Amino acid sequence: MSACPKTMVHGPCGGVHADPLGVDATRAAAAAVAGHADAALLGDAPWARVQLPPVLRAQVVAAEGVRPWASLTCRDRNRVALEGEPAGLAAIGVPAVHCVTGDHPVLGQRPEAAPVFDLDSTRLAALAAGSGMLVSVAESPSAPPRERRPARMAAKAAAGAHVCFVNHAAEPGEVEDLVGAVRALAPRVRCIVCVPLVVSEAGLERLAAFVPGAVVPVATIAAAGGDDPVGGAVRSAIATAEGLLAVEGVDGIDLTAAAGPGEELRVAGALALAADALGGGEGT
Repeated sequence: MSACPKTMVHGPCGGVHADPLGVDATRAAAAAVAGHADAALLGDAPWARVQLPPVLRAQVVAAEGVRPWASLTCRDRNRVALEGEPAGLAAIGVPAVHCVTGDHPVLGQRPEAAPVFDLDSTRLAALAAGSGMLVSVAESPSAPPRERRPARMAAKAAAGAHVCFVNHAAEPGEVEDLVGAVRALAPRVRCIVCVPLVVSEAGLERLAAFVPGAVVPVATIAAAGGDDPVGGAVRSAIATAEGLLAVEGVDGIDLTAAAGPGEELRVAGALALAADALGGGEGT
């Protein structure tokens, strides 16, 4: 898994689940993509819902035959709580953990919640590196200050990160520039590029909330508003992913699926179709 071969396809990302985020909804979404994706990046969405604890969520997904790639955020937990999370994930056999600083609550639908931010993604990556799991972090090629992004990623790599999830961008050239700069500064880092997949305007809104600083490609927006939103979403994701996999230094694709209310299994089905076309479920 640490080699992140180009056949790797990840899903479902943060948006493929129902409101509220309970065990049954998580299980259903995981079952829909089982055998189609190489791993499930279990994102932590900023909109209003109760999140299952990372260890429990990973257990539910794994029980459905999907390899969990758990996420940890510094938004809601101090360093004492975060110290226990990687240990728990490693103890149940989770192979990978994604470390993010997290968005301030005022940017989501829970502005009354008190932020924590005792650590940031770099220090969380350093903490998680001692667990023995594969450690990933994220960078956004379109978010300012763009010129500092490669150095930020190099610092995260020095702290213990193995993988960079490159958030989606308006133009492939932005992704190519960031990946090239990251690989020049941190050649051992593997780069997995995010490709959005949504089937409605509501999904687009949630995608924007889930990945602040990322620019949704025009093709994704057009597909969501077309006459065949599911087929359009699948075709758009496949075409975008195939183009990005041809970029030197790109090691894999993350299908960033986001669903509006009631669309969760519909989006999961679309994700499975796109993942199949990209060789999902065949990687290691």
